[in-house]
Amino acid sequence: MSIEKDASINVLGGTLESCSADPLTGFFRDGHCNTCAADQGSHTVCAIMTAEFLAYSKYVGNDLSTPRLEFNFAGLKPGDQWCLCAARFLQAHDEGCAPNVRLSSTHMRALDIVPLEILERYAV
Repeated sequence: MSIEKDASINVLGGTLESCSADPLTGFFRDGHCNTCAADQGSHTVCAIMTAEFLAYSKYVGNDLSTPRLEFNFAGLKPGDQWCLCAARFLQAHDEGCAPNVRLSSTHMRALDIVPLEILERYAV
C-alpha cells in the first residue's frame, strides 16, 4: 500500500487549501485533507463540526469529541474543522445531520464517494 500523497487538488479543481492546523487534522496530520492509497477511510472532506454531528458520530461508533490524550487528541468541539471520512459524511447526509464543508479544502478524491452536488449543499 502506497503512502505517497495523491495530488493536492480540491473538488473545485484548484489547489487544496488547509483545513485546520488547530486541531491538526488530515490523514497525514499536515492540516490538509490529503489522501493516498493507504487512507482506506478517505479522510478527504473538510467538515466544520456541529454539536449535532459530533453526537451522531459518537452514536454510530466514532467518538470525535472525547479527548484521547494517548493519541495527542484533545477532542473536537463545535466550530472545529476536521478532515472527515467521505463515507461518514455521506452517511450523515443520508441521516439528515451532515456538517457544513469547505470545498476549497475538500480533496477531489472525496468525489469517489460523495457527489459534488451533495457537497455543494453544505458549502460555506
